Amino acid sequence: MKVEAWLFTGTAAFFAVTSVVYGWFSPDPAGRAALCVSFVMSALIAAFLWRQRVKGGERPEDHKTAEVRDTAGRRLYFPARSFAPVLSAAGSALIGLGVVQGLWLCLVGFGVLLPGVLGFAFQELGHAE
Repeated sequence: MKVEAWLFTGTAAFFAVTSVVYGWFSPDPAGRAALCVSFVMSALIAAFLWRQRVKGGERPEDHKTAEVRDTAGRRLYFPARSFAPVLSAAGSALIGLGVVQGLWLCLVGFGVLLPGVLGFAFQELGHAE
């Protein structure tokens, strides 16, 4: 996760510097908001990747001399069937339609999206065998 963490840290730093410079020279609030949101999203991903690296240790992919056989014994458990992707997609679509059609549909979309996000967050990804 070291390379990925550095990649998103650099992206977050780029958006931070760009949003400050853009905010200084441009009165456009939409551009400033877009750059700030981009900074926050990339910073959240970078923080997650740094935390996962500290929590899970280094992976064999992080070493330059690693070979394929070094990954033997490392297994991840992914459930064969999950409702989370379908609910997340349906909820996101309903929220998008709700922005255009009306607030009531947006609220229904959040109600459908919440179980999908919780399903992603709490499914077992590190099942020990």
